[in-house]
Amino acid sequence: MGSSDDDSAEQPLSPPGRLFLHPRWNLTIHCAIGLKNPIDIDAIKSRLKNSLLLSHPRFSSLVVRDSHGVEHWQKATHIELDRHIIILHNPVSTASQPVDHDTAVNDYLADLSISSGLSTDKPLWELHLLMAHNCCVFRLHHALGDGVSLMSLFLADCRRADDQEKFPTLAYGKKRDKKRVNSSSGKGWWVLLIGFLGMVCSNLVFVVELVMRSLWVCDSKTEISGGDGVELWPRKLATARFRLQDMKLVKKAVPNATINDVLFGVLSSGLSRYLEHRTPNALPEGLQITGLAMVDLREQLGLQELSDMMKSNSPRLSWGNKFGMILLPIYYHKSNGPDDDPLVYLKRAKVMIDRRKQSLQAYFSYKTILSTMPYLGAKVTAWLNYKILCNTSFSISNIIGPEEEITAAGNTVTYLRVNSTTLPHALTMHMVSYAGRVDMQISVAKDIIPDPAFLAKCFEEALLDMKEAASCIASCNHE
Repeated sequence: MGSSDDDSAEQPLSPPGRLFLHPRWNLTIHCAIGLKNPIDIDAIKSRLKNSLLLSHPRFSSLVVRDSHGVEHWQKATHIELDRHIIILHNPVSTASQPVDHDTAVNDYLADLSISSGLSTDKPLWELHLLMAHNCCVFRLHHALGDGVSLMSLFLADCRRADDQEKFPTLAYGKKRDKKRVNSSSGKGWWVLLIGFLGMVCSNLVFVVELVMRSLWVCDSKTEISGGDGVELWPRKLATARFRLQDMKLVKKAVPNATINDVLFGVLSSGLSRYLEHRTPNALPEGLQITGLAMVDLREQLGLQELSDMMKSNSPRLSWGNKFGMILLPIYYHKSNGPDDDPLVYLKRAKVMIDRRKQSLQAYFSYKTILSTMPYLGAKVTAWLNYKILCNTSFSISNIIGPEEEITAAGNTVTYLRVNSTTLPHALTMHMVSYAGRVDMQISVAKDIIPDPAFLAKCFEEALLDMKEAASCIASCNHE
């Protein structure tokens, strides 16, 4: 929804917003912001009062239901900041001495992920200040917007650490459409026709695949499988840490590879390592393990443009949830020892992702939510999308963060990490890049995956092995 909506009028929630409010989903995003210096509560309150976040009508509105049960946004008469800011002065975990701040924060986030949802008698957001750990945790209901919208809004209130007058820089991916059109010029009409028919057929296959996943087709059971009701199970959280420079080096080893190709190559290799550790020689070679990825569908705005449009109440500024789901199959492969080429995982991932890039599966899933909600209602729409989660093995999202270190309320940010409340998946991964690093939050149902720290290590070692192979290739090409 645009920020041009009349603040005094009740605005209906978008179909995706209604989906995320349904009890079967009730999805909340958690953004953990590490800070270099002790938290200044007064500075944070002062910054919030004058922030773009509170100037946005969604963050000062209540969710109300009409006589037909349809949710609407209703402008709140007053925002009491003290009801939204939760201050915890003591360490949130005393399990280890001395306190491991990362572990303590992850334990806190894991508990939040299965806690009761946000109260609907106030706007759907909270800020938790973990004073002993120099960490702020934003709790934002997914009905407010998707991860890209919310991250952009947060960063529009931040500034670069090296220049307080400048907005952070976001390195959005380059557009590929022009390249695709230009590459087709000069070809015969029959070649273009065959390509068009091939694209239609592959899109039909991908659409049918998504529909079947929402009805009955499901993955084979493995040691990472979730299912109906698993969203209620206790959680553990671990962080896998990567260097963006390592990923850039690896992608150069395979022609036309992208950072996303590297990420899914790491994912495929890491999960194969983990499953081989948990169940040696038990799984068939090439077993498909299907993931669900969230793809942003909106035009990306620069932070300066976003800030200007927010201040001018521009009708161009769309808001809310505009993303689609795509199915991403990876395949289990046993290790053959030191003779294995770790870059094989990247090459397989690139072939798979290149095919998915050409598909309209993400747009189809988004349009399906838009069309089923008005005609079939929230209950059926929530059930269909819930079944897709039950019939796949994991979910993953990837948000692009700032290239430079930033400050929030005058305090330098040391990390940005995101996770969400629980889903039927036993394994959920959220990635955020920040200042040359990429942190992946790995949320697991601990009765199914008891060792998420080991799983994180599998992912980290997978990238390091790829980096070593890529370095060898680069050295050979240099000679």
